[in-house]
Amino acid sequence: MNGWYAERAPGRPARAVIAVTLLALLLVAAVPVALLAAVVMMMLGHVAGGLALFGGSILAAAIAVVLAGMSGMRHLRKLLSGGSFRVVPLDGSQYTGVAEPKGSDFTDVVQLDRSQYTEVR
Repeated sequence: MNGWYAERAPGRPARAVIAVTLLALLLVAAVPVALLAAVVMMMLGHVAGGLALFGGSILAAAIAVVLAGMSGMRHLRKLLSGGSFRVVPLDGSQYTGVAEPKGSDFTDVVQLDRSQYTEVR
């Protein structure tokens, strides 16, 4: 039972992706607060500071979202190519009870018999 929990615990790269994603979510959630603070600053006469605050918050949130997306996609590619992601291939015997649709609304669809299917392994 102990090995199961150790196997399910996220590794170091997964923790980094989770941390970057949480940072991105926090920065995106902070943009409306920064807008409110910028409007208050502009009403008090600090127009350049208010614009800088709002622009900086949008820029920081955008960079964090892009970084989270890139690191997440890289981590997903590593999972899929590393073989640690268990995918079970389906064989033809699992589709024996499934009936194929006879008619189609599309004119360019070619209906094949079971003998014309090729299985790629």
